Parts: sequence; C-alpha cells; structure tokens
Amino acid sequence: MDDLATLSRQALDEVAGSHDLTALDDVRVRWLGKKGALTEQLKSLGALPAAERPAAGQRINEAKQALQVALDQRRDALERVRVEKELLSGRIDVTLPGRGEERGALHPVTRARQRIEMIFRRAGFDVAEGPEIEDDFHNFEALNIPPDHPARAMHDTFYFPDGRLLRTHTSPVQIRALVARGAPIAVIAPGRVYRSDSDVTHTPMFHQLEGLMVGENVSFANMRAILHRFVQAYFEKDLKMRLRPSFFPFTEPSAEVDMSCVFCDGAGCRICKHTGWLEIAGCGMVHPNVLTASGVDPEKYTGYAFGMGIDRLAMLRYGVNDLRLLFENDLRLLQQFRAF
Repeated sequence: MDDLATLSRQALDEVAGSHDLTALDDVRVRWLGKKGALTEQLKSLGALPAAERPAAGQRINEAKQALQVALDQRRDALERVRVEKELLSGRIDVTLPGRGEERGALHPVTRARQRIEMIFRRAGFDVAEGPEIEDDFHNFEALNIPPDHPARAMHDTFYFPDGRLLRTHTSPVQIRALVARGAPIAVIAPGRVYRSDSDVTHTPMFHQLEGLMVGENVSFANMRAILHRFVQAYFEKDLKMRLRPSFFPFTEPSAEVDMSCVFCDGAGCRICKHTGWLEIAGCGMVHPNVLTASGVDPEKYTGYAFGMGIDRLAMLRYGVNDLRLLFENDLRLLQQFRAF
C-alpha cells in the first residue's frame, strides 16, 4: 500500500504519454485489466489486518477512478486529433477549377422512349402514365386474367405482403385510362415493369410500351397500318412487317408482330437466326371482357392494343447485343451516345 501513490503517478504519466488510441488501450489493460497493476492491489487486501482493509480499499478504488477519468479524457483528445487529421486530409478546395468536365448524354433507353413517344404523338396518341405498384384488378382481372386463369403462369410476379404487386406490364395504365376517359381513346403507356427473370435478353426491371385505340369501327387493318408505319418511322428504313397468330387473354384475335431484320435487310444473319425476321411486339383486338371491365360498351366500340419492349427496340436501333449492357452503366457504352 505504500507504493500506491507511486503507481498512480506512473499510470497517469503513461496515459499522458500515449500518442495514439492503440497505445492508450495498452495502458488501460496494463493498469486496469484483470491482471493490471492496480487490480492486483485490490487482491492484496487480504494480507492486511481487517481494520485497515476498508480504508485501503477506498484508496485503491479512488486511484482506479482517477486513472479511468484520465483515460477517458485522453481518449477524447486523441479521437478529436484523429478526426481533425481525416478532415484535413480530405479537405476540398472549392476555389480550384473543375477537372474532367465532359458533355453528358441521354441514356439509349431514354432516347428510344422519347423517339417512340414522338412518333405516336404525331399519329394522334396521347401518353398516359400509371403507378408501378399495382393491384390485382388492374394488373390481371380487368385484363381478362382471373385468379384461376393459366395465363398468370406467364408472369413471374413480385408480390407485396398486402397483395399488391409490381406491375408486370403497362397494360394496367390502359385500364385506368379507359375507366377515367371512356371511349373513344388513343393512348400509349410507356414505363418500367417488373418480372422475376434475368439473362442475356431479360432483366428483372425493363421498359415496356403498350398502345390502345378504342372507338367506333376500329379494325384489325387499322392496327396493322399504324404498327407498320411506326416500324418504318422508328428505324428510318423501308422494312417489311408480318403478323403471326398468337394468344393473349386480353385480345382476340391476337398476333405476334415481326419485322424484316434491320441488320441484314431480311437476307438472314446470326441476329435473326437466319430467318430474316425479328419479333418486336404482340398485338390484337381488345377482348370484349376488357372493355366491359373498363366500363366501355363492347357492342358500340371496338379497339386494338399492342405491346413492345422499349429496351429491345433500343438494342435493335443501336446495335447492342446484350440487354444487361443497358443497365450496367459502363461508360465505354454510354460515352458512345454523346455524339448523338
């Protein structure tokens, strides 16, 4: 106990002499750890007479408390120094001139979408928008896809716990537009859609465009004409187009839309699998059940609808061979569009 004052001074001197947090922690362990010098002093109390133990124990605890206060103060000081050094090393002189300024450009998918919208606006279509988080009625049921319909297997849907979902197509926007505006109507609905799929030609999030025309005496021939005009205007080429019978629950009759390959002009190449044709869209006459669900009289009005992938159209126009390249933000790809 005679050495307690000397030990306390030595411990405080070591605290004051610690120049970093690691050295300070070593001091703490050396003096206050399980086998620390001051901790050992407490263990020696048993050798003292019983009458002296309370006073001796109090002195030892006071020494430990004083050392702990010194450790905390020194740690705060060293931490402030560390933070100041980091701030100083990371300081930015805002008065310096900028470096590496380059002209930006719109993303190729954005370019494709704007071009598509421009073409259809000139043809008399309005652009409609809707929520990306949808309910079952607008995304499925109103489109003639009831709960037990096998067509639901076509969609790997992202569901929320409350039953809502990330829309799997932009067709729900058509339903909302029909309900809100009624017929006659001519709209396109571009936007992001979501499905659980990912490979060279699919991503979990992609961009789709749906088109809808409802009015009196609207025919299949009207639809074919508008789609052919769009294909030629979008690619700025005299392309051929064909329709193949298909099935969609929300249209009847339904068809797939093919155009002559933009890379080989229909001669046959690797891109079109040597067929001379590329599939670009699906289409058909709006099913009467869809018109009824939207509050439109199917006895008075008819209509057509079509859907196409904006990302795929961008790939075809700009010669991109992997859909994932459009979403990886690789500057080597994006910088090519600064000159457009």
